[in-house]
Amino acid sequence: QVQLVESGGGLVQAGRSLRLACAASGRTFNSYGMGWFRQAPGKEREVVAAIGWRDDITYYADSVRGRFAISRDNAKNTVYLQMNSMQPEDTAVYYCAASSAPIWSDDYYEESKYDYWGQGTQVTVSS
Repeated sequence: QVQLVESGGGLVQAGRSLRLACAASGRTFNSYGMGWFRQAPGKEREVVAAIGWRDDITYYADSVRGRFAISRDNAKNTVYLQMNSMQPEDTAVYYCAASSAPIWSDDYYEESKYDYWGQGTQVTVSS
């Protein structure tokens, strides 16, 4: 069992940065692939970024590539999402998720890939 708790959300002006953190319980954190998803009002949840159990494999949605960066610190059981040059369209509830199976370029975006989910943290970007 893995429990995930997101933090770092809030209100930020367009063009500014924000860093989300997701703290995971469990001694096997370093064997899980991790993902960040988001859900804007009236829209379906979508993937933002994902990272393999080693931090040298990362995936990004086209809408955030070059602006957002996912990373993990296995010693701290934490995954991060650094969000730069934020835009109003980044406004959403952001969720982190953990996958007990390896994640790949052709499945990192599938919600069904992930076994555990956090409760979400609200991010609001004002124009």
